[in-house]
Amino acid sequence: MAKQGTILVVDDNKGILTAVQMLLGTCFEKVITISTPNKIKNTLHDENVDVVLLDMNFSAGINSGNEGLFWLSEIKKAYPSIQVVLFTAYADIDLAVRGIKEGATDFVVKPWDNAKLLETLQAAYQIRSANHKGGVGNKQLVSKESGMFWGDSNAMQQLRMLIEKVAKTDANLLITGENGTGKEMLAREIHLLSPRKDEAMVPVDMGAITETLFESELFGHVKGAFTDARTDRPGKFEVANNGSLFLDEIGNLSYHLQAKLLTALQRRTFQIKFHHIIGKRTSVTVSINNFHLQHRQVGSISINSLRAMH
Repeated sequence: MAKQGTILVVDDNKGILTAVQMLLGTCFEKVITISTPNKIKNTLHDENVDVVLLDMNFSAGINSGNEGLFWLSEIKKAYPSIQVVLFTAYADIDLAVRGIKEGATDFVVKPWDNAKLLETLQAAYQIRSANHKGGVGNKQLVSKESGMFWGDSNAMQQLRMLIEKVAKTDANLLITGENGTGKEMLAREIHLLSPRKDEAMVPVDMGAITETLFESELFGHVKGAFTDARTDRPGKFEVANNGSLFLDEIGNLSYHLQAKLLTALQRRTFQIKFHHIIGKRTSVTVSINNFHLQHRQVGSISINSLRAMH
């Protein structure tokens, strides 16, 4: 593979700079290293940099990661098309995720895996290259799995990279946005990219479920569990087993129902009621991916509990 692009590596550890420079020299045409972020602006002014690999902490004794976020902001303000990949320690992962929200392309955790580092930085270079060329061609902008068309803007490419990462995990996902912005489309794309793509994606409109039928609809019931329960009925959780459960408008639930729902999501175990007189229940464990969609701010119980799941 031909070497291409220029990368700037910013880290106060000169040993790391030497090791990374040797590694990146195999795929980048030019590798520039600096040990202080104060040289970033001059370097970007003098060099045609495509990608920046940016450490999160520079001052001795300070490990807040705020320095990295500050310099990320400075780079994106002056050179919005330059792709920034954050270089972070394990303890800084939450900050790195915040960095992605603020414009970083991706992050790499120290100690790093050489193949992963190269893959991440080359992907960032491809985004930069695509932006310079005004697009990468319709074939590359269309998802092979779903036919979904992705724009070639920097924001859309970053979003695409993010969902391709989370689709490989079993994390519970909260997707927020105004009506008509494509939340459901994004959830279906994640499902199609996941290892569960051959199983069902079960949608549930939480706003349409009455409080009295909440447990029956989500967790199911057996014959005789309550009046008019004439047959066994699996709930949405059980139907979605090994697939994905798509919960729309969870903010419409009352707080105590949100608590029941989130307990089931965290434990991935729920109980089915057997008989309304003796109150017998049995536990069922499921393996599912969960998508939570909301068009407005979610209630405090939901948002705090969902954050705890990540």
